[in-house]
Amino acid sequence: MSTLKIPDLPDDESSRLTTLNALNILDTEPEERFDRLTRIAKRLFDVPIALVSLVDENRQWFKSCIGLNVRQTDRNISFCGHAILGDGIFIIPNALKDERFADNPLVIDEPHIRFYAGCPISVPDGHKMGTLCIIDRKPRQLSQEDLELLQDLANMVGQELAALQMATLDELTGIANRRGFKILKQFCIPSEN
Repeated sequence: MSTLKIPDLPDDESSRLTTLNALNILDTEPEERFDRLTRIAKRLFDVPIALVSLVDENRQWFKSCIGLNVRQTDRNISFCGHAILGDGIFIIPNALKDERFADNPLVIDEPHIRFYAGCPISVPDGHKMGTLCIIDRKPRQLSQEDLELLQDLANMVGQELAALQMATLDELTGIANRRGFKILKQFCIPSEN
């Protein structure tokens, strides 16, 4: 009998998804500003996998992905879907010993997750867009200093997302500014060539 725990939806799910979609970041190409932070996390914590994961309606999509050959997974099996429900770092020291995850396909099969630590990434309006997470194939613990460092890196990712938001939205009204309208036009109106 499966004990897999599907992540609950945050109370602000509808407005959270609206904010995420307004960032126009989903399904975009990798960017050095995010890849730099996952590289630092991978080296700093000596883990094989580090991700900037954005939690969409039905998936978690990786804006930056070091150590995996996929760009997304189903939200129902995601660890990050659980992490965005809280304010602190979500830690699973040994997924095989945690009944919520022991029969998760990401634990049983590739990438054989044993350790997971995900820090929610928030934008200025408080919505959690996803996580900066580190993953290992062996159980482990983090020290208080490690937790603080992971939080610092996640805050840096949040600042990058906030910069995207500020670049496209009017601060007073919260609607698209000139740059935001140009981006929307690029995606919504066919060019006249």
